[in-house]
Amino acid sequence: MSVADRLAELGLTLPPVAAPVAAYVPALRHGDLVYTSGQLPLVGGALPVTGKVGESAGSVSPESAKDAARTCALNALAAVAAQVGSLDEVVRVVKVTGFVASEPSFTGQPGVINGASELLGEIFGDAGVHARSAVGVAALPMDAPVEVEIVVAVR
Repeated sequence: MSVADRLAELGLTLPPVAAPVAAYVPALRHGDLVYTSGQLPLVGGALPVTGKVGESAGSVSPESAKDAARTCALNALAAVAAQVGSLDEVVRVVKVTGFVASEPSFTGQPGVINGASELLGEIFGDAGVHARSAVGVAALPMDAPVEVEIVVAVR
């Protein structure tokens, strides 16, 4: 089954590649690796949710942030596809790095970034299993609650 077929089976489509918000490119290929820049959970060019992740009133819930991390991963895959032509060229997800804009007492960053990791597993199966870092930060661009970057090996 092609990756496009798998995405369709999951009810997903690759979005357009998000335009950079500063001086960088969305993804860069070097040899058999594609590195994405940090991807925000942009949908149609806008952030559906903003703010810090935590448990207090007015914060972004961990569940909502996990969904946002899933969107970040889908945006990262769009950047990869733009570099290599087809996600069928991906042979392995190597590394995922996730950043979570966190309230000071929030320590659930790994659960939030599971949104990205689980999506990659759903799409690529065993080839989607990867090394990972999940880091809490004070703030992210555009007040995004989460940002994800990936490294994939390609044919």
